[in-house]
Amino acid sequence: MTTVTNPVNPRTAEESPPRRRRGLVRFFRAATSSVAATVLSQVALITVLAVGGAPWLASGVAFAAGAVLNFFLTRRWVWGRRGRPEVGRELLPYVAVISLGGLASVGLTTLTGHLLAPLALPHVWWVVVLDGAYVFSYAVVFVLKFTLLDRVVFARDAARTPATTSPS
Repeated sequence: MTTVTNPVNPRTAEESPPRRRRGLVRFFRAATSSVAATVLSQVALITVLAVGGAPWLASGVAFAAGAVLNFFLTRRWVWGRRGRPEVGRELLPYVAVISLGGLASVGLTTLTGHLLAPLALPHVWWVVVLDGAYVFSYAVVFVLKFTLLDRVVFARDAARTPATTSPS
């Protein structure tokens, strides 16, 4: 019988943070990276709307800008993944999950734009209300997206990654 040794000392149960704490740390980090992606999305959304772009175009550009940033932030910082993303196991499921949120955002923003059209609001208020609809839609679907990303997309070995087990 051959014994395989690992040069890295494994953590004992006493050293590992409780599972609930790891989940809260991941949730906090996911929320933080989502805020960063939202800030980038906001810049894109407001820029496109300010130059007269349609709500569907503005929310689509904003979604794409935030999605790319959020993928790399969450993959590395929240779930501790490094290296090239696995297309079938990480990238495609991530795109599917966030696309549902993106469709909700684009749909709500577009619907809000249609509802605002007859009101003839000043352009600045039109942009503010559409921006509010966009942010609201992301806040509503954040918890669902986090759950799907945590349980489906990045579930493999998520609890053992350094990003989720270190105290920092």
